[in-house]
Amino acid sequence: MENRNIRSALTGCFSALGLAVVMATSSCSTSDKAQELPNKLALMANEAQIDSLISLMTLEEKINMLHGSSSFTSGGVERLGIPELTMSDGPHGVRPEHGRDWSFDNAGNDSATYLPTGIALAATWNPDLGYEYGAVLGSEAKARGKDVMLGPGINIMRTPLNGRNFEYLSEDPYLVSQLVVGYIKGVQDQGIAACVKHFAANNQEIKRAEVNVEMSERALRELYLPGFKAAVEEGGVLTVMGAYNRFRGQYATHNEYLVNKILKGEWGFKGLVMSDWGAVQNTMEAALYGNDIEMGTDLLQMPNIDYSKFLMADTLLSLVKSGQVDEKLIDDKVRRILRVMYSTNMINGSRTEGALSTRAHQQTALKVAEEALVLLKNEGNLLPLNKSTVKSIAVIGANATRKQAMGGGSSQVRAPYEVTPLEGIKRVAGSGVAVTYAPGFEVTRQEKANQQLIDEAVNAAKGAEVVVYVGGWTHGYTDSWDGGAFDAEGADKPNMDLPFAQDQLLDAVLKANPRTVVVLIGGGPLDMTQWVNRTSSIVQAWYPGMEGGTAIARVLFGEVNPSGKLPVTYPKKLQDSPAHALGEYPGDKDTLNVEYREDIFVGYRYHDTYKVAPQFGFGHGLSYTTFGYSNLKAAKNADGVGVTITLKNTGKAAGAEVVQLYVKDTEAAVKRPEKELKSFSKVFLKPGESKEVSFTLPKEAFQYFDEAKMQWVLEPGNFTIMAGSSSQDIRQQAEIGL
Repeated sequence: MENRNIRSALTGCFSALGLAVVMATSSCSTSDKAQELPNKLALMANEAQIDSLISLMTLEEKINMLHGSSSFTSGGVERLGIPELTMSDGPHGVRPEHGRDWSFDNAGNDSATYLPTGIALAATWNPDLGYEYGAVLGSEAKARGKDVMLGPGINIMRTPLNGRNFEYLSEDPYLVSQLVVGYIKGVQDQGIAACVKHFAANNQEIKRAEVNVEMSERALRELYLPGFKAAVEEGGVLTVMGAYNRFRGQYATHNEYLVNKILKGEWGFKGLVMSDWGAVQNTMEAALYGNDIEMGTDLLQMPNIDYSKFLMADTLLSLVKSGQVDEKLIDDKVRRILRVMYSTNMINGSRTEGALSTRAHQQTALKVAEEALVLLKNEGNLLPLNKSTVKSIAVIGANATRKQAMGGGSSQVRAPYEVTPLEGIKRVAGSGVAVTYAPGFEVTRQEKANQQLIDEAVNAAKGAEVVVYVGGWTHGYTDSWDGGAFDAEGADKPNMDLPFAQDQLLDAVLKANPRTVVVLIGGGPLDMTQWVNRTSSIVQAWYPGMEGGTAIARVLFGEVNPSGKLPVTYPKKLQDSPAHALGEYPGDKDTLNVEYREDIFVGYRYHDTYKVAPQFGFGHGLSYTTFGYSNLKAAKNADGVGVTITLKNTGKAAGAEVVQLYVKDTEAAVKRPEKELKSFSKVFLKPGESKEVSFTLPKEAFQYFDEAKMQWVLEPGNFTIMAGSSSQDIRQQAEIGL
């Protein structure tokens, strides 16, 4: 491949080399340094052995380690006992690819656990489950001979249309940070490297490799970086994946500001940075600005790919030999790769065995799915269904029988089984309930209603006591990755509408039987305005994994009390989303610039501050029981502000509530959101049981990023601390002066 823009990149050479001074003088509090130290020491525990290995390598061998050697491996040095580094998608299950190419291993006997997707994990609001989730991935990656799991994906949900929102965690940086740390530790405690992605501002799939993101420094620091910072400083993540998009004019995967200044400089990241597949665009910039491994595969050229022609292969070799790139930069990249290899026991050969899709792993998938399901609406207490009184159920909707594991693009998983919603309902309902099924719609490229299927669905609805409608989105149009229109990598959704003419189908079904429960599959918000006020019960099920049908049925019949909460705001219509109301999407067609003019006002920060009522607010989720909040107290202490509140289960069923703590700056020098999530706790209570829930809000919970000073600022004044069941349902509040 021909290198591009070498001359312009060279002008930044001296500033890049001067970053050593910035790194050495980067300001950091004592507590921050104490927290970061164990992670850095672990990565740097084998520096003497690493230096020795590097001293024995030829320049050609070093360069060979900096680029792909097959579809999912980067080069090793066989004569020195340095293996290839083997990577695997995805964020919610180990992909079935062979490793050296995209073909699948065997005929299915190495199938992996299909966990609920990232947005479902976030909907549990349970960091402990994040660790269990990661531990499953780490164990199964190890069993399949992988070294790096390419996850978690943590990009902020800026627009409801992003085709990859289903893989990501939230619109809120604090919630992302709490979930990402457990996930990473779960993976890496198994001796496998996690790879947090995509760094940074990869918030859309359409034109993802072309767009240039422009945002304020405040938005970057307050919204788009905290999850990555937590991954590095708290989670100790070993690898970071760069994004496809440009950021302020320079490609993110070799971006001087993002990678050298912030990631490796301010945060002191000692692991390796790899590109997304095909994301390296400039050899000199990759050399100077922090990319350590170039990955990529041109599927059109397979299997005859010449990996020596990668930008970080022969081209980089020639630049070093000609003196245009200092070999010390190459040594630093190799050193980072070797740190990861030593940290995952790749070189000393002491890695323990993993396990594939065990019963315990499947139970984790079920547990996550159960806690992820969000009861959006339940007027008239149609739910839970009672098996002793309901004798007939019509299950309607193609998603009731559709398996989702092999969809979505690079995150597809080959599962040993997948319980569909229809199967789950039949099993849990038992022989005493007659369950009929009508698909109602077809998953096709034609967005036309099939009147015959609608008529069949209406007849089924009329003949049943209760209807369970299972619709929503799917992973594209087929079970393979085809760059389809819904919840798939490489494509954004065209709008927020229900696809496949489902609005027309739902209208007919609701007229035939108002006792209809709507169960939604998919990766986030959709437009419900045509039918939301006509159905009494709505359940958001996400992509719930291999045990998803079981989880859905157990919630519908009350065997599990729903406790999921929305990790993303559901606007009433697309234009109510801030990226579409204030910002740019998908970007200027001429410049390809995407201006984040909504700034820090993403999700509930926008809806609450600008008084735009959502369909369902951030943090919303109902239960089959009720909870009372009382006695909120807040007081300053040595660690910041201590907060306590009493939570009581005031209903008749055991259940869990997520107590959410928001902070409001009552008067500030800059415009701040109406409220911001700063802590939460998921509390499980029996009927009548009470518990005092305690929180500590550190000083960081009250700060904003001052762009003039380029630092975080705690402005003296009064703050309101709010405790609630969602951003829209605040139950208690207290004032405190700082």
